[in-house]
Order: sequence, then structure tokens, then C-alpha cells
Amino acid sequence: MLTTTTRRFAAACAALAAALAATLAAAPAGHAQSAPAPRDDSFYVPPSPLPEGKPGDVIRSRASTALAVADRGVKAWQVMYRSTNALGQPIPVVGTVLVPRGADPKTAPVVSFAAGTHGGSFRCRVSYMSEIGAFYEQSAVNDMLAQGWIVAMTDYEGYHPTPKTTYITGRSEGAAVIDMVRATQRLPEVAATASKVMFRGYSQGGGASLWAGELAKTYAPELNVVGLVAGGVPADLIQVTLFLEGKFGFGFLLYALHGLDNAYPELDLEKYLNQTGVQAMTAMNSGDCTLELLVKYQGKRLNEYMTTSPVLTPEWQARVGENKLGKGMIDVPVFQYHGTLDNVVDFRQAKQLSTDYCAKGVKLTWKEIAKDHIAAIYHGNADALAFMKDRFAGVPATTTCA
Repeated sequence: MLTTTTRRFAAACAALAAALAATLAAAPAGHAQSAPAPRDDSFYVPPSPLPEGKPGDVIRSRASTALAVADRGVKAWQVMYRSTNALGQPIPVVGTVLVPRGADPKTAPVVSFAAGTHGGSFRCRVSYMSEIGAFYEQSAVNDMLAQGWIVAMTDYEGYHPTPKTTYITGRSEGAAVIDMVRATQRLPEVAATASKVMFRGYSQGGGASLWAGELAKTYAPELNVVGLVAGGVPADLIQVTLFLEGKFGFGFLLYALHGLDNAYPELDLEKYLNQTGVQAMTAMNSGDCTLELLVKYQGKRLNEYMTTSPVLTPEWQARVGENKLGKGMIDVPVFQYHGTLDNVVDFRQAKQLSTDYCAKGVKLTWKEIAKDHIAAIYHGNADALAFMKDRFAGVPATTTCA
């Protein structure tokens, strides 16, 4: 007889697999052959040295045959642009720019859409998943394109043939989301004026969007940001870690350690790993994407991969503390939502974040959805879209803050 946990796991994987299958099924026939090879695409190889410039400057670009939008008259480009890592150093990042049929880049709003977890392997990158029609958040993207909005999607830091992704590292992710807008403005084929900008994301993307919101006032004061949407947010990494140990989403915890280690070299994760841990980190670089993170590592614990745990060491605690949301102010309206049955990102820490933002004076709308983590990806779309339409239309925002 199946246990409740097993049934939930099977249902969650089935839901994500169904979303991927539906996206692939909707792709126009005959395009798959034109997609770039997942491992040997020189477009993604960072130039060395990095060209001089400023955050958001375009390094290179090319037209994209993004399958899920090719039959909608949407024009697409992949772009490598300058951004900033968690240590304040310049880095190259790749992303995708989507311009819907009939949109005037001089007046169309721009949404910087931050994707949820995709995994650390080069083949997992958002721009490639979009290219082959396998992006599991494509339905949300299609909804925004249907409004006539330009959608810009970052891959985040580190997606190249020898990947070094910095998963869940807030300052890097926030900068990548912001600079994706700047790159959209500076891409000659688009040259979007971006009179109004919004950040939107779920899960990893929800955290990245809020980081963009906290950073924008000082990092990109020239942008006219009018609102922000964030769902399923991992705000407090300590609480998220405690929630994932031995649970359904443990693979995301292991990947988070990998990402922080890539962002901060002094953390030296390798010295804590046993042989199983070394093999897991190799797999995360060479093949593991979202489904693998869920399936391979379900119910595992850190002591199966570590000789000793790094989580409570001063070095790790300091960097984890730097990546806790809610310390900064966000000056634009925020729509934050979370599944009350979330089995990956602890509901309580997200609720606490909404309380913390309200106490700072953020004009925040909080919504609880009676769904688990994966289901809420899709069940939050309608409310998110309604919030965004109002902000772009100039409708004054309300708040659920007391």
C-alpha cells in the first residue's frame, strides 16, 4: 500500500512531468532539429577577458527559435550580458528576450521573469529549455506575452559548458534579474524603452525577484519598476534547510549547498563531503535537472553525503545570513503568495517574510493557496497576472498589511 508521502511525491512528479509534456506537445513540428546542442554550444562560452562595460551591456546575441512561442508570432533572442556576482565582480550571464506580435518596444512594459529551480547542469539552463519547448513555466510566460508585454528571462549565473551555478545566492540572482532588463533595453533589435518594469518569479525565481526588488533602488535607480510578484519564496535559508532534511525536496537543499559553495570560494564544501557527496556534486554539474533533484534525492539526509555538516560553521552561517531576505526595503507594491501545503519551501518562513516586509512599510499583498509547492506554480498564475495588469495600468495598489 502506498504511503501518503509516496502518493504526494508521485503526484508532484506527475504534475511537473505533465507540464513538461504539455509544453513539448504544443511545440510546432519540425523545429526540434534547429535547437542548439545542449553541451557544445560555443555561444555560452564566456569571453576571456570579459569586455569592458557596465551591468546590462550586451556581450553577444543571436535570434532564437524558442519552440513554445514560435507559432505565436513572438520574436526571440538569446543574449549574453554583463552582470554582477555576489562578491561584486563583473560576470557574463545569458538570458532570453521575447517580444510578442505587435508590441512596440518604445511603449511595451518589460517583465523580468525569474525562473524556478532548473538544476546545475548546462543542459538545464532556462534559455535551452525555452529553445526546445520544455520550459515548465511556459504557461505563465504565454499569459504575459498575450498581454503584449515583453518578457525577459535570465538563466542566472554560471550556465556555460563547464557550469558553476550559484543557486539560491540572492545578490547574484537579483542582479541577474535586474540586468536582464537593461540588456533588453540595449539589445539593438529590441531597444526597449521599458517605461514600466516588473519582476516576477516563483520558488528560486520568487526569491530572485524579491532580491531584485531590494537591490533595485541602489543598483538600478534608472529603472521604472512599478511592482513585483513573488511566489513560493525561500526567504530564510536556515528554516528552509531544516524543513528539507530527510524530506521530499532534499535534492534542492543539496543543490543549495553546491550553489553557495560556487558563489563563495572560502566555504570549501569539498572538505565536508564523503565519496557519495563527491559523486552527487559531480552529477549536479553533469546531468541533474529539476526532476532528478526530486527523484534521486527524495528522503535523503546530509549525513549520507557529508563527513561533517558545514551548515553550523561560522563561515557558512555568515554567508547564509547574507542571503536572508527581508533586511532591505522594497519601494514598489509586492504580491507574495505561498502554498499552505508546500512540501519543498517552508510556508512559515515565507509568512514571516511577509510580516517583516509589512513592518518595514512595504505595500504588500499576501495570499495563501491551499496547494503544495509544484501545484502552486500554476494555481498562482491568475492572481499574479491580475496584480501585474493593475500595476501596469496605473491602478493604485492595496495591501493586506495591518
